[in-house]
Amino acid sequence: MWHEIAIAFCLMLVIEGILPFVAPQRWRHMLQAIDEIDDTTLRIIGLASMLTGTVILLIII
Repeated sequence: MWHEIAIAFCLMLVIEGILPFVAPQRWRHMLQAIDEIDDTTLRIIGLASMLTGTVILLIII
């Protein structure tokens, strides 16, 4: 189980690193835009992301 978690973490790092590697200026602009979003909206986005990931994971498994 720990092996799969480590693989998932490494894949997350690879995916997260694609945008700053390919388009650093766009990534910086996106971070500035995120900084302007209020906490409630960020929490809703985070919850939606977690729920979407969970549902997709359950469909795949």
